[in-house]
Amino acid sequence: MSGNIRTKGGRGSLGSMLSGLAVAVGCVLFLGGFVWGALLYQPYSVPSDSMTPTLDVGSKVLAQRVDGAEVRRGDVVVFTDPLWGNTPTVKRVAAVGGDTVACCDRDGRLTVNGEPVEEPYLRPGPGGRIIASGTEFSVTVPDANLFLLGDDRHTSLDSRTHMEEAGRGSVPRSSVVARVDAVVWPAKGLLDRPEGFAGLPGGISEPGPVMPLLAAIAAGGVLVLAGGAYGPVVRRTSRLTKRRPTGTAPGAREKVGT
Repeated sequence: MSGNIRTKGGRGSLGSMLSGLAVAVGCVLFLGGFVWGALLYQPYSVPSDSMTPTLDVGSKVLAQRVDGAEVRRGDVVVFTDPLWGNTPTVKRVAAVGGDTVACCDRDGRLTVNGEPVEEPYLRPGPGGRIIASGTEFSVTVPDANLFLLGDDRHTSLDSRTHMEEAGRGSVPRSSVVARVDAVVWPAKGLLDRPEGFAGLPGGISEPGPVMPLLAAIAAGGVLVLAGGAYGPVVRRTSRLTKRRPTGTAPGAREKVGT
């Protein structure tokens, strides 16, 4: 007797058991990844070109739900503030509470507490020169606030536009609802953390688990498809192997009459 118990079509075999296990694990990964992702992340559509070239208008991004206290310099955040129209807005954190942020030094760079910051995402202006701002400013950010700038410094309406208002253009940390981790359409992947801010106190933030989540969802989908395809493939293979040619069986002698 064979150690494997088979039923019609190969069901009940070890392969069938493994295919069922693959489907079960795949469902856990696929559905679990979606549920976990829904708890951690919020999708947004970028409404303007103020964050180009980092985020194009119409880009679909995944933003991790974070507390404002977790935000670091260089982060791209989603926030809502009454003075900014009380609608979700996307900008980059240039300075935090207690910082003195100014522009520009003689090389056209932003400075934070006197330290120049390299911002590789900036584009050249009309004269072909890369500068951190077309208008000069110097602001000390109130405690528990954030000074926010768009990456397109030539078109962005950001903290520089609101410097005559309360907070000198900054917004409370509590107004932050999420931090952008990845661009899913067009597929750019994870946002780079700008190393220019890394040397300042507090450093830069680490990305959330968006890539492991996407990998789990993709792996789960593959396992579900592979496991679900096992049964039909086995049945089709079994039918093909059992099919016999019509006519005389191979090797049989033809009976000759006398």
